[in-house]
Amino acid sequence: MRIVVALGGNALLRRGERPDVEVQIANIDRVATSIAALAIDHEVVLTHGNGPRMGLLAVESACDPALSAPCPLDLLGARTQGVIGSLLLRALYDTLPGHRIAALVTHTVVRADDPAFQRPTKFVGQVYPQDVAGRLARDHGWRVAEDTTGWRRLVPSPSPEWIVETGTIHELLTGGTLVICAGGGGIPVIADADTGSLTGAEAVVDKDLTAALLAEDLKADFLLVLTDVPNVYDHYGTPRQEPIHDATPATLRHGHFDATSMGPKTEAAARFVERTGGLAAIGCLDAAYEMLHGRAGTLVRPDLSAVG
Repeated sequence: MRIVVALGGNALLRRGERPDVEVQIANIDRVATSIAALAIDHEVVLTHGNGPRMGLLAVESACDPALSAPCPLDLLGARTQGVIGSLLLRALYDTLPGHRIAALVTHTVVRADDPAFQRPTKFVGQVYPQDVAGRLARDHGWRVAEDTTGWRRLVPSPSPEWIVETGTIHELLTGGTLVICAGGGGIPVIADADTGSLTGAEAVVDKDLTAALLAEDLKADFLLVLTDVPNVYDHYGTPRQEPIHDATPATLRHGHFDATSMGPKTEAAARFVERTGGLAAIGCLDAAYEMLHGRAGTLVRPDLSAVG
């Protein structure tokens, strides 16, 4: 079976943890254990989030007196792919001795006229008190907004159109390589309509939507979206909260999910299942193997009654 795994940023750095390398290495050891259980018998492509590290690098760059201007978001995204990809590769190399593993810097093409550039919606970086967030916004020209636990930076999140390295990923995968790619949704680039040349975009692409697109292009059988909750909840965080264990794209689209957290995950799962007829699941990192076999998480399957 061919599986694309979308690993959430909160699986690499849990909510409230300090963004220290030692903390992330400990979390990545958990990731390696879960992914290794899948990779023994299946073809695996591993994508990952980068939100906590992306925000940390953005603050460092904005405050560096040696720079005349902060490093653009696309290049910060490239740096996170290198760091997180290296940490994941090392952990998996130890957990899967003899297995071929590659971490690939990956670019995602977005449209220059995507309306998301005018309406930033993607939270990146750590949570700040309101006064600190306001000061950072004034000092660096950031857009900030209130998240569930505090205030964070908002950046544009255009839709992924296509992934530049899909052909290379396919070749590596068919050659027996576990591929780590599309970190942080991929480095956002705009392709020139005439020449095809690529230019970096000041944005962060949603990693779950990129994973769904990649899974579709690779003709994957299963999209596995791993996060820090055991399954999808309708009306999460309210007295009406209710777990969803089995769903179709239609039922997910009628649910009530936070647009900045679970919303993109359910949309990614719905798109993949609709477009391919494959299966998707959303749930906790430590239950990845059980999710693949329908014993944990939220399973998303085709709506057979809608076929024909």
